[in-house]
Amino acid sequence: MADPKGFMTTPREEWPRRPVEERVRDWDEVYVPGALLPIISKQADRCMDCGIPFCHDVCPLGNLIPEWNDLVAREDWRAAADRLHATNNFPEFTGRLCPAPCEAGCVLAINQPAVTIKNVECAIADRAWEEGFTPPRPPDRLSGRTVAVIGSGPTGLAAAQQLTRAGHTVAVYERDDRVGGLLRYGIPSFKMEKRHLERRLEQMRAEGTRFRTSTRVGRDVAADELRTRYDAVVIATGATAWRELPVPGRELAGIHQAMEYLPLSNRVGEGDLVVSPLCAAGKHVVIVGGGDTGADCLGTAVRDGAASVTQLDIYAQPGADRDEDAEPWPTYPKIYRLSAAHEEARDLVTAPAADADARLFAASTLRFTGDGSGHVRSLHLVEVDAGRRPLPGTGRTLPADLVLLALGFSGPDRTDGLVDQLGLAMHARGTIARDAGFATNVPGVFAAGDAARGQSLIVWAIAEGRAVAAAVDRYLTGSSRLPAPISAYDRPMAV
Repeated sequence: MADPKGFMTTPREEWPRRPVEERVRDWDEVYVPGALLPIISKQADRCMDCGIPFCHDVCPLGNLIPEWNDLVAREDWRAAADRLHATNNFPEFTGRLCPAPCEAGCVLAINQPAVTIKNVECAIADRAWEEGFTPPRPPDRLSGRTVAVIGSGPTGLAAAQQLTRAGHTVAVYERDDRVGGLLRYGIPSFKMEKRHLERRLEQMRAEGTRFRTSTRVGRDVAADELRTRYDAVVIATGATAWRELPVPGRELAGIHQAMEYLPLSNRVGEGDLVVSPLCAAGKHVVIVGGGDTGADCLGTAVRDGAASVTQLDIYAQPGADRDEDAEPWPTYPKIYRLSAAHEEARDLVTAPAADADARLFAASTLRFTGDGSGHVRSLHLVEVDAGRRPLPGTGRTLPADLVLLALGFSGPDRTDGLVDQLGLAMHARGTIARDAGFATNVPGVFAAGDAARGQSLIVWAIAEGRAVAAAVDRYLTGSSRLPAPISAYDRPMAV
């Protein structure tokens, strides 16, 4: 540790956000450009270099956090970048998008604000690109083995990069017209600008990874054909089968899934559309679902110029502090958090009737009603108790011209025919079954990421990609030196 007293003398300071009135007028990242680097060395100094660093255990990648904190505090950026990339293929993604379970597990967080691990990670990654510390790493020689990776989200990209660097010839198949999966069309640019994604993709192309876009495996190319053509196949299609809300009025026009709304907005940013067909401008918007996807819809609707935006969360409003009995350290606690989107909604008063920022907590949707043309105009809700039972006399009605359902995902989309063509075994919960080594019931076919684990965090997605790459490498060559940070059965630390 560079400063043994840093955690006692230096308060936590996070990357400052741009003023709300400024940032809601554009789609750039919400943080003040250049404001992170001047503060980050002192923030890294707050790391205590614990004898047992629990930040390792709660991070599925096993990031070497105390090591690169110390190196940043000493301003040895090259060594810090080496240590960071030793466990994480895409730290510029996780440094912006991960909810940072590592900070919840920081030993300092027992009785003080945690080390700003996520900000330090992002600073190292950005500095590494600026200084040229992340050149392409093509293999010294090719193995002669071929691998198809289906899906180009964080799991598929991590698996492809690891396998390419191991010497295998890898082709990534993506059903959309551009590579990136949810990173491309699900994550708004104000959370992560697409230039970060493009930069990594260029690195991967230079290393030898090949990409096949606008190709639906199971429809444009038969799954059996792919299995015959390649020595191994990795399914990393994500969990894109969205959950529904079966209440009266769901058939009305103007009610859409979040992942119908967000990709169209991102396509405007890509230049494919001038205006999204689902643009929220001038509309009363209600988002059903209290998670990160709902918050992404919230920030997008605010930038669209919605007349009002309200987000419904079926859970009660959490407190500001960890419940030590229900969620003891170092587990990830459910506390009240103010994302950039919620801060914007609060300051702009997008939902005057909300409990906090734009959110109505402990709220359950009863039904929708529409106008004479069959378009939604109102959402009827009721407050619920901890068991989700309606509380009498708490019903209310919200104006709603556009309703966005952000209720999560149950597993991979089966409409392409991939699962059925291969004859993959499935779990009752809708995910692909696999053994501890990521292998499915079909020889040579492996499954990783949300398609097999169920929807999870980006840090788990990358860990899955790295781990399945090691499994495939071992299958192809009999052994592997690739790191496998998790097994298929590992789960986040919980009570």
